[in-house]
Amino acid sequence: MSLIFNRPSLTRLLLMKAIHPNCRSTISSKPPKEKIGPVQSAFALCAFALTLLAPAGWILHHIPVYKQR
Repeated sequence: MSLIFNRPSLTRLLLMKAIHPNCRSTISSKPPKEKIGPVQSAFALCAFALTLLAPAGWILHHIPVYKQR
């Protein structure tokens, strides 16, 4: 019974070895070259929020116009 549960993971493992036979991880743990300050972080967060929330706000603001059509 346990062979049935192990089979999908075994199949996945064999598939991954067939696809990436010599794949190595390229993760490094070096410190950043330049530190960013709180102003750059705040600007990045505001720009990110604006790009996500502006289209949603536009649609919500124009719902009455869409309902009239």
